[in-house]
Amino acid sequence: MTEDTDEPDTVREPCWRGRSIAFTPVETDDAELIQRWRFDPVNAHETGGWPGSLYELRERIERNHDDSGRDDFLVLLPDGTPIGHAALTDQQLAEGSAHVYLVLAPEHRARGYGADALDALTDLAFGELPVQRVEAQTHTDNAAALRVLAGSGFVHEGVRRSACLHRGRRHDMAVLSLLRPEWEAQDRPRSWDHADHADHA
Repeated sequence: MTEDTDEPDTVREPCWRGRSIAFTPVETDDAELIQRWRFDPVNAHETGGWPGSLYELRERIERNHDDSGRDDFLVLLPDGTPIGHAALTDQQLAEGSAHVYLVLAPEHRARGYGADALDALTDLAFGELPVQRVEAQTHTDNAAALRVLAGSGFVHEGVRRSACLHRGRRHDMAVLSLLRPEWEAQDRPRSWDHADHADHA
């Protein structure tokens, strides 16, 4: 990451906190930054998605603003540096379910930020929404993501066989979930505890 390209032009106000990160809502002007992360070969492979054009991403962010079934955030370090894109998607409140999505900048992986962001997302889902189940999917060979999900309490449910086409090959997708009673049983500070600490710092 270079300071002249990834540092925010203005201070972004956090709306949700984790232990070492914070969330701020994604804006349309964030498209170029998110596009750069999505074009990273490791991220592209692990998510199994084709990044597409910057124009298409801007249009999608605009549409997402009107989608009451999802919330998209930039993941920020304490100094305001953006390091990833996190989202709580497919919110089906009548059924009590939602999905989590997370992409980190390459230089900020394997530092614990992913686990922190995932815990913050589940706190948002279970602490602020009538959600009973949060689901995640990733390639079965994405060992790093599977470790992070397991560390945040997600339970492996099964495999969607040959569910993704990427780089000319079919890939299996692991399906994991975290249920409300499992989240309630976790012995760790919640996001609002971090927010209270920041407010009184």
